[in-house]
Amino acid sequence: MTSAPRANTFDVGEVTALSSNMAASLLSSRTALLLGVSKCNSFLPAVVQQTASYNPRPLWLNIKNPYIPNKESEKTPEWQKTEKYERKLFGRYGSSSGVEPAKLWPSHARLEELMAEEKEWHPPIEVMLENIAAREREKEQKRTQREKIIAANMAKMPKMIGDWKKQKREAKQKQREEKMKRDKLLAEARERFGYALDPRSAKFQEMVTEIEKEEKKKRKLLKRRKREEEQGPEAAESSQ
Repeated sequence: MTSAPRANTFDVGEVTALSSNMAASLLSSRTALLLGVSKCNSFLPAVVQQTASYNPRPLWLNIKNPYIPNKESEKTPEWQKTEKYERKLFGRYGSSSGVEPAKLWPSHARLEELMAEEKEWHPPIEVMLENIAAREREKEQKRTQREKIIAANMAKMPKMIGDWKKQKREAKQKQREEKMKRDKLLAEARERFGYALDPRSAKFQEMVTEIEKEEKKKRKLLKRRKREEEQGPEAAESSQ
């Protein structure tokens, strides 16, 4: 026959020894902690230790003989003569403060100011909802206007692109014409003087001025001949 497995049980002596060892280790750790704190306190000044161990008594309100400032005295501070301080005294001592509760109630003007502040800073829920709706309508209106502007600009975009391309073509054409004109003038100067001239020199500028005058005369002459041809031979004879 096989014997049944033995259950895991502890002996009473073993449990007692284990608990005593745990208690001894815990007691030794607490003792070491207390010794460490006392050792640290030995290095602190006496004033610091005295301040740390000071336990003041709680302050109790003197209900029987409360301090009521004399408003007629010059030694009484101004802030103790205000209505705010009277409300504080009445809230602390009640009727023993000698303050009349009717004086603490705000006047009609002050009530109106408080009601105006209440309406401004804490409006009713209907007003708050109306303000929110108005802001939403304004936001929606701005968004609609912005979308209209974007749509109008997008409609103008093809024409704007076409104008930009046209300006680029005209600028390139003008650069080519100026380059051709400058090359023609340089070739003319080389043919006249037999050598290349600096376009910045005075001699080259004089030549350009002379050529421009000649071309102006030619254009004027061509314009007059064309006008004479349009008017007929009679106008040509009269002009002679």
